[in-house]
Amino acid sequence: MSATTDTRVLTAPRYRLPAASSWTLTIAVVVALLALLPLGFVLWAAVATGWDTAVTLIFRGRVAELMVDTILLVLLTIPICTLLAVTLAWLTERTDLPGARLWSWLCVAPLAVPAFVHSYAWVGLWPGIHGLGAGVAISVVAYFPFLFLPVSAAFRLLDPALEDQAASLGLAPVAVFRRVVLPQLRLAVCGGMLLIGLHLLAEYGLFAMIRFDTFTTAIIDQFQSTYNGVAAYMLALVLVLCCLVLLGLEASLRGRRRYARLGPGVARRTKTVRLGRWRYPLLLLPLVTAAFSLGIPALTLGRWLVAGGTAIWRMDEIGLALGQTLVICLIGGFATTAAAVPIAWLSVRRVNRSSRFLEGCYYLASSMPGVVVALALVTVTVRALLPLYQTVATIVLAYVIMFLPRALVSLRASIAQVPVELEQAAASLGRSPGNALWSTTVRLAAPGAAAGVALSSLGIMNELTATQMLAPNGTRTLAMAFWALTSEIDYAGAAPYAVLMVLFSLPLTWLLHHQSKKIAGR
Repeated sequence: MSATTDTRVLTAPRYRLPAASSWTLTIAVVVALLALLPLGFVLWAAVATGWDTAVTLIFRGRVAELMVDTILLVLLTIPICTLLAVTLAWLTERTDLPGARLWSWLCVAPLAVPAFVHSYAWVGLWPGIHGLGAGVAISVVAYFPFLFLPVSAAFRLLDPALEDQAASLGLAPVAVFRRVVLPQLRLAVCGGMLLIGLHLLAEYGLFAMIRFDTFTTAIIDQFQSTYNGVAAYMLALVLVLCCLVLLGLEASLRGRRRYARLGPGVARRTKTVRLGRWRYPLLLLPLVTAAFSLGIPALTLGRWLVAGGTAIWRMDEIGLALGQTLVICLIGGFATTAAAVPIAWLSVRRVNRSSRFLEGCYYLASSMPGVVVALALVTVTVRALLPLYQTVATIVLAYVIMFLPRALVSLRASIAQVPVELEQAAASLGRSPGNALWSTTVRLAAPGAAAGVALSSLGIMNELTATQMLAPNGTRTLAMAFWALTSEIDYAGAAPYAVLMVLFSLPLTWLLHHQSKKIAGR
């Protein structure tokens, strides 16, 4: 064989994955445009307000106070959540901690307790609790599962051979964890941190109940007390800037590294770390975490149920609220996950400025508080699409806008674990790009899709402000009924609705836990 022939063989172009099909990109763009409706509404309000008025409303003392409170909340809560979640994931997945399977489930179960129910529980035990310290403490116990879940799943997917090779080169266990394990957890940690940050920016009920002011509580107070929509829109603009900062930090930390491996890796479990004399002292960490995240809500709800007796169980009202909640959760969960599939695939398989921009649009829209999303959709439907005003379609669109990141993070992490070579192989055998995508990546990422549905449904079950403004006449979800009763200081009457929200959220959290283990084949 000649040198020329050899060169041609060696330099022959290898098969490349076809460009994203037009329908995938089109759907992703359409969803992004719909998701940006609230932002467009706020920008339109800012333009209509005028430059001088906008500057006056943004650069004032009240905004500075809210900015300091919000920054402190984020800077304190996210690192604590990260340290707690990574430590618990390591203990339950890599060590001989007694009852590791049970503790793993108990670390996911707090997702079944709505954030405002956490506040309700803590206020029930300590009526004087309020301020930044209370906000950080309750936020940590309410939101750390968003980090624990993807990190624990990532631990199960790591190839133990990489750690063995690092150890054989003389690295100490701590160095192996820092230089080999942590870099592979980056995608899961960044996604979880972003979710927590967005929740902190958009949460209302948790902070309103403990009297801690953030941009979201201030926006809703403007609408409800003074009806000053212009001032609220300017606060929303500042909130969007905070979201942009979070998006930029997450993108820079995530990087462009590849997280999938080609082949099954080493066909054995990772070596279990023996804790020795630290085995039972370290058991205190999951025990204390479960006590604060699950024990306090259970204690408070139990006390109010006993105090209220049978009179608080108005089954006709409770049954109606329960049925409407379940229907809305199912419709919204499936719609949100389906809307996230195109951009999840693009963000992993086509990492470029366009996909990053579209992904950023999704996260940016979800940072808007529910009241702003609702007002934007109310304005659009009343002025241009009146038949859609206060219909199921409008409220489902609001849920898609607000909860896209939940489905997107789960889908993106699952797709990233599927080697692109599988799609290439399917396409090289003559399958169309869409068929190759469906038969490989979509099927293998199905556990992530199920997790996305569950996470989205959890958020919808606990959503309050947008549901109140957009739901069709006669709609009364569990969250709406709970908040109405707590606003009237009827804590006993609100307890059954809180209990039902927790009970019906538990199967969804179990599904999340089960699917995260199924991803790793365990």
